[in-house]
Amino acid sequence: MIVKKRFIKIPNFIIEAQKADPLTSDLYVCEIAELIFGKVSSWDIKCDHENHLLIYCTKGEADLKIASDKVLLCQEQFCIIPQGFEFKLTTRSTEPSVFITCTFNGLKSKILEQEFTVVRDLVPAVNNQVANRKLLFDELYSNLLKGYLYANMHYINCTFTHFLATFVFASRTSEDIQVEKNPAVQHAIRFMEQNIERKLTLNEIADEVGYSATYLSTMFRRETNYSPLSYFSHLKITKSCEYLDQTKLKIKMIAFLLGYSDPYYFSKDFQKRMGVSPRNYRKRIYSL
Repeated sequence: MIVKKRFIKIPNFIIEAQKADPLTSDLYVCEIAELIFGKVSSWDIKCDHENHLLIYCTKGEADLKIASDKVLLCQEQFCIIPQGFEFKLTTRSTEPSVFITCTFNGLKSKILEQEFTVVRDLVPAVNNQVANRKLLFDELYSNLLKGYLYANMHYINCTFTHFLATFVFASRTSEDIQVEKNPAVQHAIRFMEQNIERKLTLNEIADEVGYSATYLSTMFRRETNYSPLSYFSHLKITKSCEYLDQTKLKIKMIAFLLGYSDPYYFSKDFQKRMGVSPRNYRKRIYSL
């Protein structure tokens, strides 16, 4: 069972007005909710939803399936599902779970989209406003209850931009957020990012970090929910989204730039992880 503890869906005519308003067209919120999931409850969305969806777990845990990937989403973790992507969220047989969700869209969302799909941790912070996501959600909810006057919607969408930024850019802001929980895993990720154009092996990554491949894999999966090579593939696909979005490079060239010797395998990997082919991804971006 899923209970909508707090839920507001912005009317379509207001959304259309936001699309046309220069102050809100870049990024605007469409719906916000606080959802309580009972034990072993499922939320299944097919590939027809029009907006991006932020899912933030504030209590409990659930299995999250996006395209062919299945990962665990726990308390103080989040994921953003791009528009048109299938996903399924299933809570485990424990206590009820609570999620804050927001759907949003706008011209800037296609730029931010390269940050989406990977489940990420949110490290608690004490010295900055990034820690106050729940307060920002409360602010959004209380102001939406006041109605849809232009001035109010302008404030709401500016607040939502701040709210979304505390997720998308969490790992890049604040000294206390950047404290490394596991330096070896962070070292491995930096090595992958610096060698995004190569075809790294697990042994090469492990040698760089100074651990055995088996031990690194165990640590890495515990910290990220992914194996090192699967995470490396995610980084490559994320970079390919940037190329598809911001350049006119041919798909074959993008594949070679990211270390794929076979463009067909790149397209297959992209389809597996993003749920859409590179060609259709690019078409969808330019259709916004």
